[in-house]
Amino acid sequence: MQPTCGPRFVGLDVHKRQITACLVDQEGRKLQTCGLVLTRANLERFAQQRLRPTDQVALEATTNCWAVADVLRPHVAAVVVSNPLVTKAIAQSKVKTDKVDAHVLAQLLRCDFLAAVWHPDPATQQMRELTGRRSALVQERTALRNRIHSVLAARLVETPESLFGRQGQQWLSQQLPTLDAQAQLLIASDQRLLAAIDQELDQLQRPLAERGWQDERVRLLMTLPGVDVTVAEAVLAALGDIQRFPTPEQAAAYLGLVPSTRQSADKCYHGPITKRGNNQARWMLIQAAQQLGKNPGPLGHFFRRLKQRKNHNQAVVATARKLAMIAWHMLHHNEPYRYALPTPTQAKLATLRVRATGELRRGGVSKGTRPTAKLPGGSRTIKSLDRVYAEEGLPVRPPLAPGEQRAVAAAECTSFVSELAHERLVPRKKKSTSAQ
Repeated sequence: MQPTCGPRFVGLDVHKRQITACLVDQEGRKLQTCGLVLTRANLERFAQQRLRPTDQVALEATTNCWAVADVLRPHVAAVVVSNPLVTKAIAQSKVKTDKVDAHVLAQLLRCDFLAAVWHPDPATQQMRELTGRRSALVQERTALRNRIHSVLAARLVETPESLFGRQGQQWLSQQLPTLDAQAQLLIASDQRLLAAIDQELDQLQRPLAERGWQDERVRLLMTLPGVDVTVAEAVLAALGDIQRFPTPEQAAAYLGLVPSTRQSADKCYHGPITKRGNNQARWMLIQAAQQLGKNPGPLGHFFRRLKQRKNHNQAVVATARKLAMIAWHMLHHNEPYRYALPTPTQAKLATLRVRATGELRRGGVSKGTRPTAKLPGGSRTIKSLDRVYAEEGLPVRPPLAPGEQRAVAAAECTSFVSELAHERLVPRKKKSTSAQ
């Protein structure tokens, strides 16, 4: 007999076009199982007719789970979105149907065994959509470029090193008439698709740049070496609210950058990284770490030291994990990276500012005034890192703690760190005879 009072627990097996619901009471007795076509009107009707204000609802994380949760939340006491990987590990069954899945979710919710996932705020959801769309377009562009390479390779045509640069495109336009008719047809088709994708990417750059310029967290992360606005926004979209990670190790684990562990009794095995979490953010951090081989700061020293006893890929992934952990510290304490190179960092921030606002900041002497040479043959000024951060409106670097000073000394970066606090005059590089 169906109880007249007390909370009920509702499990929803959500698909793209339909939902299967199972209701159980506090004792675990199945009260009702039903199905409905997934539309907003049907979902509202189901919530008004079948659910109570004291009910609790559980569903697994899917593409449309947040829209379903937003519709149901005003009608019930709580809506729990669970991690499907953890749910599968807790409850496995030989028989898998929609009704069984909905019943399992309801029972796990009743027993408080569900691992709930964080509900992203609307700004984070929009950022995830934009960064995900850009990542998908870049993947499609890469596939089209590979198809063009494949057509040329099938005809034993030797291509330049950069086929899709300016000189490579000029070479391709000259070589295209010499190819057979089918090759011309295939390449011309891919070139039209590439032009359309490039246009769509240009349309996405402006809103992404505007969001990045308005969000101070993006500009903080851009001070990390190898991290531009695209990488910073992808990481922020994946992490969301940084306060939900108590430690930097948890933030790195959320991105799947920590090694897997198999431990039993006195034996413990550490294997490859878990690769859990957002694939796009993890891939971008790994690409950013690829650029740190020649960095003179502590991150570059960490990469080179690790590469002496590990292979290149392991050193890159470990450096990407280090980047994720440093990003947690920067966001948690609201401070920029302490060891950034001033000139590249200013160039990255200036590029973002121009894309977002169109504002150009011109320095030097006024127009019509001849500059005075400070060094024979010309010179250029490398600003201090503190001045760069002040001009770009970023927080001031805090002084180094004693432990960090010892770490800098151990990395043999003391002179590099001291140079960051002072402006320097360096001779302007002269063009070589071949370049002239």
